[in-house]
Amino acid sequence: MIDVLVVDDHALMRAGLTTLIDAAPDMRVVGVASDGREAVEEVVACSPRVVLMDLSMPNMDGVAATRLITAAHPDVEVLILTSFSDGERVLDALDAGAAGYLLKDAEPGDLIGAIRAVAGGQSPLDPRVARTLISARRAPSPSSGAAELTEREREVLALVGLGLANKQIARRLGIQEGTVKAHLTHVFQRIGVQDRTSAALWARRHLDAGGLREFPGS
Repeated sequence: MIDVLVVDDHALMRAGLTTLIDAAPDMRVVGVASDGREAVEEVVACSPRVVLMDLSMPNMDGVAATRLITAAHPDVEVLILTSFSDGERVLDALDAGAAGYLLKDAEPGDLIGAIRAVAGGQSPLDPRVARTLISARRAPSPSSGAAELTEREREVLALVGLGLANKQIARRLGIQEGTVKAHLTHVFQRIGVQDRTSAALWARRHLDAGGLREFPGS
């Protein structure tokens, strides 16, 4: 059974999501919260497997709450459910540790599937969000940076290319999340990119033969 915490500042949305999730045979809502601060408290109180997190909320927004939750509870997965699809919001949420990102007009079945996916260690991303990220940033030009990367840096970059968040990369490689961030700082400098999305695109273009394929089923 997948235990879910629903976080949204609108009571009607919380009620609708609760009804939808409780109707699924393999999941249940174990708590609700109306803002990020309450969400952090509810994670301690009800120990969910997945937190379904809105972004725009009073007192504490979803990004800040996600950062606190993923840092303190590494076994809890955060799935963003919001109406915002701009690239900066997505990157902020993923960098905070969110495992997936959906828009609120998603089909009910897609939402249920995404909850199952994050509970299973996957990183669902709404296709429209992915397109927004790609089109919002200039594709990086090829460079010789791959030859300058260490083996560990190539592993981290390959997993970024597969869409994994820092927390998931740390788990996969058996290292600390802070170490992942340090590797990415070096990687960004060596391949000549400024952000995570550009690094992921670079990885898909330049590591498909030797890097990305080392992680089947990711």
